[in-house]
Amino acid sequence: MTKKNLSNIGSLKVLLPFVKPYKTQLLIALFSLVLAASATLAVPFCFREIINLGFSSSSSSQINSTFINLFLIACAVAFSTSLRFYMVSWLGERVTSDIKKAVYDHVLYQSPEFFEVTQSGEILSRLNTDTTLIQTLVGTSVSMALRNTLLLTGGLVMMFITSVKLSILIFTLLLLTVIPTVILGRRVRKLSKNSQDKIADASALAGEKLNTVSTIQSFTQEAYESKLFNQYIETSFLTAKNRNLARSNLTFIAILLGFSSIILILWLGAYAVTRNELSSGELTQFILYTVIVAGAIAVVAEVIGDTQRAIGASERLLELLQLNSNIKNPSSPKSVKVVPAQGIQLEIKNLSFHYPSNQNPVLSEVSFLIKPGERVAIVGPSGAGKTSLFQLLLRFYEPQHGAIKLEGVDIGDLYLHDLRKLIGIVPQDFVIFSNNAMENIRYGKADASDEEVFHAAKLAAADEFITRLPNGYDTFLGDRGMRLSGGQKQRIVIARALLKNPPLLLLDEATSSLDAESEHLVQQALDVAMKNRTTLVIAHRLSTVIKADRIIVLENGRIIETGTHASLIHQGGLYSNLAKLQFTDSEKLL
Repeated sequence: MTKKNLSNIGSLKVLLPFVKPYKTQLLIALFSLVLAASATLAVPFCFREIINLGFSSSSSSQINSTFINLFLIACAVAFSTSLRFYMVSWLGERVTSDIKKAVYDHVLYQSPEFFEVTQSGEILSRLNTDTTLIQTLVGTSVSMALRNTLLLTGGLVMMFITSVKLSILIFTLLLLTVIPTVILGRRVRKLSKNSQDKIADASALAGEKLNTVSTIQSFTQEAYESKLFNQYIETSFLTAKNRNLARSNLTFIAILLGFSSIILILWLGAYAVTRNELSSGELTQFILYTVIVAGAIAVVAEVIGDTQRAIGASERLLELLQLNSNIKNPSSPKSVKVVPAQGIQLEIKNLSFHYPSNQNPVLSEVSFLIKPGERVAIVGPSGAGKTSLFQLLLRFYEPQHGAIKLEGVDIGDLYLHDLRKLIGIVPQDFVIFSNNAMENIRYGKADASDEEVFHAAKLAAADEFITRLPNGYDTFLGDRGMRLSGGQKQRIVIARALLKNPPLLLLDEATSSLDAESEHLVQQALDVAMKNRTTLVIAHRLSTVIKADRIIVLENGRIIETGTHASLIHQGGLYSNLAKLQFTDSEKLL
């Protein structure tokens, strides 16, 4: 992931688009915040009046009025504080939810190139840990910072009104607390970002290993993996410890310097009363305002730590949100007209490709034309470029040279959604979602009826084993389909592709995980499914492609042979050699 040098507070700008839709709630929160701060600042003034008036019978009416005002102020503080808490908490939850949705949606549209260098566990850490920090910032820290900034400012103003001399002195002293706070604050921000990176690393490791726990256990590597994860966790802990130490030092220095300044001022204020420069009520008022100012300084110092951590989190989320996939929709998209039940014409012309992370060529000057409804097989040794060709057809990557056209339209001129709706694929690395059988198949067509799902399952020879599951089609299949065998998973995936009913069907080793009986059943189903559509088949097992209208042989990314099964056998080239390795009965060669 590309690291960007972002300014400190400027990183929080990423939050503005998520706050703007909720201006009404924000204004209510700000109103209640100002009201609470103003009411709090009025309390010392009431106490000054009470002390200056004294507690004699002649001033009883004034005392009653003052205490009633004090009670009304308390009611205002209680109401505004509770309203502020609810509104900012609501904003924190709402903004965090919106950020999670935005980041997840944005990541879903990234090209596979992004996932070549980014672990899914790291993304999950960003979605969970970083957004939690932002929730704390928006839902608590910001309002506390604003409220206490108002109290700090208002308190200082009232202190100046009460005693200019003492206030100038305390203001000068308080400024001295800002310098170490800023210096330590920068260190906290840096350590906070580093801590979150270490947490993300640990999450990424755990996510990867838990997805392959059966492999870990089969190779008896539990102790090694546990030790490795413990090392990551300890590194994360040590980084967090350094962050918390720096943050505690920040809090200690800010509070110590703040209170020391106030104690010094109060000391001098006591002498001012003895010299009649201040009344007892004014000194009390000044003391209460200094307490408010001191409390505000302490809270602001604490909030600075949360803000620094949130800045680090915002930087990482901003990095994700600023990523732009290199696979883009065209500015002026075209459309493809497909004749139902006929298939689609596919043309590949002078196609050359290498992966962004590896400059070695995967495909070189590949060209061929497939007519609507034609069945074409792609065969060749591992690493010949067969699966890469399918990834280019789906525009997961862009070729460095050449073009892929459907009905004469370059696929780069089609919306990605429209292009991929035209293509159904049974991948070599098939995926089963943690859901029931019904929804796993329905993933191919979200609005499909139950009857359509049943029909697709029967075509893929999956209905027979699904109906024997404890709850039939409503049976939960487990994480990544762990309750199914490899062949059963593959038939679920085939049913999903058949339900989509696309004009172009891509089969990447569609029967590789099936036993002989299941392969026979699925092959019959695929023979039916391939009718009236264009089909491109990748297969290492040549028995599955004997009936193909044409076979294209790839080696080292180049087409070296093209023809039918029989003609390629007679040519005596690579295909013939592969066939001899797989078939023991010479009659099957022909």
